Amino acid sequence: MSGATAIILARGGSKGVPGKNTRMVAGKPCIAWTIELAQRSRHIARVVVSSDDPAALHIAQQLGALALVRPPHLAHDTARVDDAARDALTRLDHDEHTAIVILYANVPVRPEGVLDRCLELLASSTADSVQTYQPVGKYHPWWTARVDPASGQVGPWEGELLNHGVFRRQDLPPAFIPDGAAIALTPRALRLEVPGVVAGPHAFFGRDRRGIINPEGSVVDIDQETDLLVADAILRQAHAGATPR
Repeated sequence: MSGATAIILARGGSKGVPGKNTRMVAGKPCIAWTIELAQRSRHIARVVVSSDDPAALHIAQQLGALALVRPPHLAHDTARVDDAARDALTRLDHDEHTAIVILYANVPVRPEGVLDRCLELLASSTADSVQTYQPVGKYHPWWTARVDPASGQVGPWEGELLNHGVFRRQDLPPAFIPDGAAIALTPRALRLEVPGVVAGPHAFFGRDRRGIINPEGSVVDIDQETDLLVADAILRQAHAGATPR
C-alpha cells in the first residue's frame, strides 16, 4: 500500500467553542493530537493541515505537517467539508492511486490504529470510501419521538407505535452513527468522478461506501465546552498509564 495523504481540516471560526482547534487539551493544542496520530500511522506518508487560522497553521508547521492556507470562501460555517478537502487535493502533487484520509482537527480522542484500519479496508476492497462509526447507545432511532411544543403531546418519530414497542436497551437492533474519527477515500471519489453517484453533500463518499466500527465512547469531538473536559480527562488518564484509546 503506497503512503496515503492525511488532510486535516481546521477552520478557524467556531460558534460553539471559539478557537476549539487550538484550545489546550491535556497539555497540547487540540489539533496536535490529530497531527500526531496521523504521523504515527503505518500507511500515511504525508500530513497536511488546511486552515484559515494562523495559529493552527503555525502548530502544523512546528509539528512537521504541511500547512495550506484555506481560501476565505471555504472558511465560513456553511462551507462543505468535501470542498475544503478537494481544494487541498488540487494544490498537492498527488498520486492518483494514493488514498486520502480526511480528519477533523477538533477530534483529539480517537482509538489508536483507527486510521490504518480504514486505509486497509479501503485497499482490500472495491470501496470508494471508508467511514468510522460507533454504536448509538441509548440514543437509538427507535427511541426518537416527536413532542408538540404547544400541547406537549408525544408521538413516534415514524410509524404508529411509540418506541417501536421496545423498552429495554438490550432489545434494540444494532444501529450506528458516524463518529467523526476518520474518512478514508479514493482521490476519484473526492473529486466526484465516481459514475452513478447522486449529486449532494455526501456524493464525495462515492457509491461503494464501507464502514468500520469503533467502541462506544472511544471518539470525542469538541462541539461544546463539556467535550473539552471529557477529552482532557481521557487523554490525561491514558498518559498516566491507563490503556490508551
